[in-house]
Amino acid sequence: MSEDPRPVINVGELKLEHWTQGDFFEGRDASFGALLGLKDLGISYNEVPPGKSGCPFHNHHVEEEMFFIISGEGEYRIGADRIAVKKGDVLAAPAGGPDTAHQLINTGSAPLVYLAMSTKAKAEIVEYPDSGKFMAKTYATRERPVRFSFVGRDDTAVDYWDGEPGA
Repeated sequence: MSEDPRPVINVGELKLEHWTQGDFFEGRDASFGALLGLKDLGISYNEVPPGKSGCPFHNHHVEEEMFFIISGEGEYRIGADRIAVKKGDVLAAPAGGPDTAHQLINTGSAPLVYLAMSTKAKAEIVEYPDSGKFMAKTYATRERPVRFSFVGRDDTAVDYWDGEPGA
């Protein structure tokens, strides 16, 4: 973190990063929890264009997330449910299995703007039910530089003793 923590951030002054992935995923966002001096809580400002999503459908085994809709409207996929959301709604994404998998999709005609907040664990397992993937990751410090990250599928699993000398 290059700046000293501040007690107040104005989201209108954040430098947003624009990104796209394929034809369904796109966003402009900025993480700023560290700028506020937060060590155990992550927070980001997000803008998602109409017809797009800012992330794949996924669930966390350790971290919890919460979203606050600032403007726009969308659909919140949570488990098997699809819930219409709009300005002022607060969305929960507790840790758990596929029944807590979640994704926000902009179904409106204007950008879907929201804050995303999450707990910050030192290690995490994330599942992606739509694609059958999982991700395992650990962090070197509470400031979050990734130390280890692996994305795979169950069909690539090996036996616990595979490759061990003498096994």
